[in-house]
Amino acid sequence: MGREAEYFSKDFDWEKLKQEVESNPSLSYHFQPFDSISPSLPSPSQDSQAWNQFHIRHSTGRFFQERRYLLKEFPELLSCDEYSKVLESGRDNIIIYACDCSNEALEGANKMIEVSNVGSVAHRFHLFHYDFSTNGFPKWLACDSCKGNFLQKQHDQFSDAEENKDIRLKNSSSLRENKCCTGGVDFFTLIFTLSAAPLHRMPAAIRECFSVLKPGGLLLFRDYGLYDMTMLRFEPDKRVGFREYMRSDGTRSYFFCIDTVRDLFTGSGFNELELEYCCVKSTNHRTGKNMRRVWVHGKFQKPF
Repeated sequence: MGREAEYFSKDFDWEKLKQEVESNPSLSYHFQPFDSISPSLPSPSQDSQAWNQFHIRHSTGRFFQERRYLLKEFPELLSCDEYSKVLESGRDNIIIYACDCSNEALEGANKMIEVSNVGSVAHRFHLFHYDFSTNGFPKWLACDSCKGNFLQKQHDQFSDAEENKDIRLKNSSSLRENKCCTGGVDFFTLIFTLSAAPLHRMPAAIRECFSVLKPGGLLLFRDYGLYDMTMLRFEPDKRVGFREYMRSDGTRSYFFCIDTVRDLFTGSGFNELELEYCCVKSTNHRTGKNMRRVWVHGKFQKPF
């Protein structure tokens, strides 16, 4: 088996892991109800500052691993039409809009684009500062008029795929001429992002994603799953909610079960295309210790 294929194998059964974890008394605090009467949680600005400090500490980039699984798990990014627009991911013939609530992360991304020294790259990347869990996306990404058109198009049905493609290309050209906005995006990649937002802000954040997607657009999701190794390492005093934890640096993490993900996205209007646990066993080569990682993989589509 090739190295890349190993990223997508099912190394262990999630149900068996669930039984093992829930039968361990030392881990029982993870499943106890959370007392909502607790000290006030950090404000959105404090959350953003915590992530900004995180990126400053890891400014060399060594902490972050290349997402070699991305195009294999989400091959739609390789087969999209010319002029397609992606929010947070990229490829040669598409336009990429990337946002982050951390100025440090955006500065790092800009430096990566600059050092690429490829002239065709810079004009395809548009980076902007934004916290999608607290604010509406800027109007230049999808104006009110275009959002209204999205709603109208959801009532129209097209049977000819080539006709659909021609319409999209004509619409893209018209938007470039009128410059009212970018016209929305065809893909939205939400990769290890939603878990950093408090659970109570997630529905509004997903509705924002839905609002800027074109009809038929895809939201590609991957994030921390329930019973992941990192969840089980948190001590009781790090709990800030049910399945929500606060790290010592002030950044937070939520661990998803499939039912929660399904409810969040279908409740915001998306159709579910794929949703499953991704269970990967890896080895710490320094210590020789096996690690069981759990992620949730999903694809959701905005109705036509």
